[in-house]
Amino acid sequence: MSELRFEPLHELFGARVTGIDLSSELTDEDIAAIHDAMDEYSLLCFPGQNMSDAAQLTLTQRLGEPEPNHVTFGASGKVDYFATIGNVLDAKNKKGNDDAHTRYQRGNNLWHSDSSFRLVPTRYSINHAYEVPGDGGVTEFASQRIAYARLPKPTKETIDPLHVLHDYVFSRSQTAPVDPNHAASLPPIEHKLVRTNPANGRKNYYVGSHARSIIGLSGIESRKLIDNLVDQATIADDVYGHQWQVGDTVMWDNRCLLHRGLGYDADRWRRLMRQTRVSGAGPTLGE
Repeated sequence: MSELRFEPLHELFGARVTGIDLSSELTDEDIAAIHDAMDEYSLLCFPGQNMSDAAQLTLTQRLGEPEPNHVTFGASGKVDYFATIGNVLDAKNKKGNDDAHTRYQRGNNLWHSDSSFRLVPTRYSINHAYEVPGDGGVTEFASQRIAYARLPKPTKETIDPLHVLHDYVFSRSQTAPVDPNHAASLPPIEHKLVRTNPANGRKNYYVGSHARSIIGLSGIESRKLIDNLVDQATIADDVYGHQWQVGDTVMWDNRCLLHRGLGYDADRWRRLMRQTRVSGAGPTLGE
């Protein structure tokens, strides 16, 4: 078993983890330790990892059920477990600021939880950095668990039984057109507004840019509540900004964290990360 060592990334959540090679053959004890750490810290950064697509997929499979890339599946029906994050599609092909690919990825600059628009949303996202820009490209993270914990008791009692519709087309069409086939594959999905971590019982609310409306509330009331909850979770002092380094493997718990990219100059810099996701245990309404 590896000897994992943890160093806080932020006073509220997140840890830098050393003492493990994620591309090696991990033991069941290693995997259990990662799950336990994710339940505790919500965000883990493993620096200096010698990753590959094959190793990343193996790691993803060891942590749970890999989630198919919804963009590839929605547009073509093909199953692919990887997404390329950034403007480098291959060794020679870099997309600039005005390219449709770059504009589409700007949707990631909104606070969101990955695949909250799916019936079974993402549990973990796993990103490995191969190329990083010399300036910009920070990813920010915020905890909806921390934000929920400090809500007044009457507010918790009000939001605990509510359900929210998450809608990919509502969210992403704010930044770029969505392929019609892709849009048709992702109808709005109903989720619990408040979720509970089954391992430790800690609660968090579950919103972000994909959260379109609250069932039973008017449009104005819905937007006011959703926007207010996002604002409370993303107070500047409570946000951790990750400045990527080549070799970083970062995984985060989408059940309770929001994240967003801060952008970079795609005309000037190259950015290449590969992402896989671990699917959740089931629909949130069954939790």
